[in-house]
Amino acid sequence: MTDLQRRPYVPAKQRNTQYPLIDSDPHFKRVCSYARPSDYVSGAIFAAFGPTLMNLWERISPSHVSKDSFRSVMRLSYTIGAGAGFLLFYSRSINRFYGIEENKREVELDMREMVDKVKKGEPLYGKSSLTPYMQGVAARNSRYSGVFLHLLPWFNFVNHDQHGVDTAKYYQQAERELAAEQAEQASTS
Repeated sequence: MTDLQRRPYVPAKQRNTQYPLIDSDPHFKRVCSYARPSDYVSGAIFAAFGPTLMNLWERISPSHVSKDSFRSVMRLSYTIGAGAGFLLFYSRSINRFYGIEENKREVELDMREMVDKVKKGEPLYGKSSLTPYMQGVAARNSRYSGVFLHLLPWFNFVNHDQHGVDTAKYYQQAERELAAEQAEQASTS
């Protein structure tokens, strides 16, 4: 028996939340694609707040610096604002995956996406070139990382199968849909 086979699987801790857990370690692309329009709007408003405030301060109490110096300050302000706006956008979206915020729409999107993958015979969470051990390391390092996004931005870019949810629900739903499709085809022919 190899060392890899003896390693115990460490399941994700279940957080006590009001809404269902969709994924304890969602991939970066899933978080961005499941975002709501309100996430984009709040991120954009938050991103624009810093530069707007800098311009307002300059009009109220001019700093009397050269235009080139003020442009440098504004470039920095735009950069910091864009980063902060993105982190707010990402945080709002990932909190729905964790079940911290209302997530009915995301639960439905997740079920649809995963059931379609089951029907096509694709792996649920994508293919990975990493060994199972390294996938586990990546999962343990980024699991629930969105909770502390404001302290240390840490994103999951690794496809792995350790997401803290029972995937049987996707296969059961796919079986029900396939059975319904077969019954419909049998009744029409």
